[in-house]
Amino acid sequence: MAKRTERGWAGHFICGHGCLFRRNTLIESGENRIVVSTVGGYRYNEKIETIGAGGRYYETMAFKAKKEGPYFEADVSEELSFESEWAICAESPDELPDDVDNRADQMHEAVVAELMAVIEQPNAE
Repeated sequence: MAKRTERGWAGHFICGHGCLFRRNTLIESGENRIVVSTVGGYRYNEKIETIGAGGRYYETMAFKAKKEGPYFEADVSEELSFESEWAICAESPDELPDDVDNRADQMHEAVVAELMAVIEQPNAE
């Protein structure tokens, strides 16, 4: 069975420290490790700004993990694909849903569940 650890820092995005929303989940099974990271609500100059193209204000990404000091961190050169929703987009911050953080949580949880099922398969890499 896969082990899941919630961590309190952004797992990707160089300006993750400026995000009001960040989730970082480490999934481990045997020697296989995956980091699922969701960031959003990026504040810059007192405004909420996009974090990517197409009006993307929140995003979830997944990566193979590598050892960095005492931690396993996202190896951003080893991005993983998944089927679940991965972005929350809008024309402007005012057009984001009122419950956007709840939706980002649900998006993150869906990706974690999908990749936990994958990592638990025999011969998973």
